[in-house]
Amino acid sequence: MKSPYVSELEPNRVITSNFLVHSKEIRQKKSGELYLSLLLGDRTGELDAKMWDNVGEVVEAFERDDFVRVKGLIQIFHNRPQLTIHKMRRLDDSEVDFADYFPASQRDPEEMWKELRGVIDRIQNPHLRALLNALMDDEEIGRRYRAAPAAKQIHHAFLGGLIEHVLSVCVLAGMAAKHYRSIDGDLLLAGVILHDIGKIYELSYDRGFGYTAEGQLLGHMMIALRLVGEKLRGLPDFPPQLRTLVEHMIISHHGQLEFGSPKVPLFPEALLLHYLDDLDSKMECMRALVENDRQVEGLFTGFSSSLERAVLKKAKYLAGEAGPVRPARPPAATPAAPGPTPPPATHPLFTAPATNNSLFADKLKQALGGPNPEQEG
Repeated sequence: MKSPYVSELEPNRVITSNFLVHSKEIRQKKSGELYLSLLLGDRTGELDAKMWDNVGEVVEAFERDDFVRVKGLIQIFHNRPQLTIHKMRRLDDSEVDFADYFPASQRDPEEMWKELRGVIDRIQNPHLRALLNALMDDEEIGRRYRAAPAAKQIHHAFLGGLIEHVLSVCVLAGMAAKHYRSIDGDLLLAGVILHDIGKIYELSYDRGFGYTAEGQLLGHMMIALRLVGEKLRGLPDFPPQLRTLVEHMIISHHGQLEFGSPKVPLFPEALLLHYLDDLDSKMECMRALVENDRQVEGLFTGFSSSLERAVLKKAKYLAGEAGPVRPARPPAATPAAPGPTPPPATHPLFTAPATNNSLFADKLKQALGGPNPEQEG
């Protein structure tokens, strides 16, 4: 087991530990010398790191998704921990335990798999149940479905995140179907289980999380349609209209065209799938943002581009801990410096002859902070 983890780092300490390189950039100082800007990580979080000196000795020795051993000083920069690296070397895979570096669901994947198969077994529609079983009985699909994250970064971005997300939405779908009696619960559950199945091939998750070439070219919705179509070849009695409904739920679950859906939801189960999926993803995003926030001080997290807001650290707030109460805002362009404003006493409004003043002008001057002629001696 590695030590310390990112979550255990304290400022003003020299540490020696192993990390996975999430990103690597070679930048230039004002002097023209090169330095390294890295994002390092393990299963507990990510850490900004800089190597200012002796870059030439290590710059070609490692790449992104390599493991490295580093020695350096933890400091606080812009309210976040940052590691200044003094020494580093690349590690062989045999020197590390992969479980130390990749975030994973806290739930047992086999337990979640058993729960998912139970949900499928309770589906009454024989055609939908047969389609779902055909997919999950495929050994490779099943293995990938248990391991895949639900996203690269935004929500459930950890091993087992996909199945954990799907099971959570299944629970929400069951409650919603009981409340909205006109909803076809079997169709809704089928949409929940299939809407993100394409992510098992869209995302790469053997080392760092990223996109496969197939994922970049097609996206998870098109991959899902292909997977469903392949299994439907073995189900010749599957109703064509039902197939169209399932396919529509897959390609409309992002809800809006600008969010990547080729179609918007056009029937109740498709619309409900979109909102339940969006709800679960945003709730997980908020949880993870607070839990993994790297801001050292303050009651709010850093700004989240996916949520378009900063999030209150509620437990810290309720505990009465001091900190700035204004949430962080997204970076904005620096406005042009305004021109100098003349002092009130030299403004033309206040230097006009008193004989030209009216009652309205006098009141306006008082409101703007200028001298009142009636008070001048």
